[in-house]
Formats: sequence, structure tokens, C-alpha cells
Amino acid sequence: MTELTGVPETMLWTLHNRASEALRPDGFIRDREAVRLYQAIAYDYERRFGRPDGSHATRSAVFDEVVATWMANHPVGTVVELGCGLETQFQRIDNGRVRWLCVDVPEAIAVRERFLASSERCRFIARSALDLAWMDEVETPEAVFVTAQGLLMYFDEADVQRLLTAVIERFPGVEMMFDVIPRWFSRQSVAGLWKTRHYRVPPMPWGVGRNEIDPLLRGWCPSIRRIRYLPYRRFRGLPWSVVFSLLAGTPGLRNHAPGMVHVVTGAERD
Repeated sequence: MTELTGVPETMLWTLHNRASEALRPDGFIRDREAVRLYQAIAYDYERRFGRPDGSHATRSAVFDEVVATWMANHPVGTVVELGCGLETQFQRIDNGRVRWLCVDVPEAIAVRERFLASSERCRFIARSALDLAWMDEVETPEAVFVTAQGLLMYFDEADVQRLLTAVIERFPGVEMMFDVIPRWFSRQSVAGLWKTRHYRVPPMPWGVGRNEIDPLLRGWCPSIRRIRYLPYRRFRGLPWSVVFSLLAGTPGLRNHAPGMVHVVTGAERD
């Protein structure tokens, strides 16, 4: 895995956190495939990324809940997973009927293909999320859910706007979910944020405050019907568990905490 650098290498960071949580007796996520990948890939996770903190596991758990609820109403729809890396959400919540598109840059898909098999219902697309040609692969344009875990913060705001507006214009009634970081954390990453002595976090130029999300997205896409902000629920490990728990739990500081955003478009369902 030493050939991975920059943003693609973060797939191993998120796998480290998710699988480590799944291995705990008191873990709040069950992810057998993540554990299998984690144990199969020869990589010094703790030296590179430090002790696991549960952040990516709690993010995946919240995404699972939202997407599974959507799937209950759209059992044969299409979920598009932008920046899929080694995420195993399809394996966790597959209903046996949904279609799934895993989209990532070629070097990331090349790693994914070594450890996970594509199938007729779960296909891999080796393209950047910003290469909108992936949209042509969607077979059910009337029932689409687009996710982006740990992705949009690595883009400039103009690219985020272009991507979100293109998705909403192309797929009527689409729902989307992505995570966001606050501006202060974005600035730290751009200046140079070292997770450990051996790993520098890639720059994350797009940061946004909780209070900014609603007016910003509606300004980009007036057709948005509903925007939900979902906070992180659990953290483990120091120092970020203390920092982010304080931010999330203190009214005056909540605008400066990371979180997740669920966007709903289209007409209200009866």
C-alpha cells in the first residue's frame, strides 16, 4: 500500500478507524468486511495514523442509518458512493436489490479491486467524482442517493458547488449526504496538520460552519426541499475526542464542529 499518497491514502486511515471499532467488544459498528480488509492489508496503521479514534466509524454508522431508510422507500434504486475508497457500506446494508456505484480515482479503485469484488449490482467506476461522466452509469435516474464520505472537504468550494448543482440538476428527486469540517479545521489542514510524526493530513480547503450550510446550499440550488445537519455522536481517543465533543455539546461552539449533511430534493412524498 506504500504507493498510495495524498487523498487516496486516507482510505487506509478510515479503514483503520472503522475496523478497529468493529473489533471492539463494545464497538458501535459491525463491519466484518472492514475487519477482513484491515487484517489482509500489510500496513503499519498505528505508526502512520496513530491510535484509532472512532470518528470514521461513527460517520459510517450515521450514513448507514440514513441510506438504509432511503432504501426502504426505494428498494431497487441506485446509491452512488463518491470517493468510495475501501468503504464497505454496500456489504453492511445491502437489501439484495439495490444498485450501487462505487466511484473513485483510478489508483483508489485499483486497490479496492484487489480486496473487494465488483458485481452486477455493485459496480466500480474509476473516475474522479469531479468527472461527471460517472452520471451516465446511473440506471435509475428517478431514484438516486449520492453519498460522499470524507471527500468534499478536499475540493475547492467552486468544485463542490459545481458537483452538487450538477447532481441535483441531473437526477430529479435525488437525495445526497456528505460530511463537512469547520473553517478553523480547514485552515489548520492547509497550513500543515500532522496526525502523527509520520502522517500529514492532506489539505482540506473547503470548510463551512454549521450556521452557513443552509443558506449556502439553498443559494446554490433553490430546488432543495430539506437540509438536515447530523452531528457526530461518539469519539474515542485524545485529544480530538475532547475537542470535538466540547464543540458539539456547547451551544455557542456548535457552529465550529464537524458534522454531516443530508439534502433532500424533489416533491414531498404522500
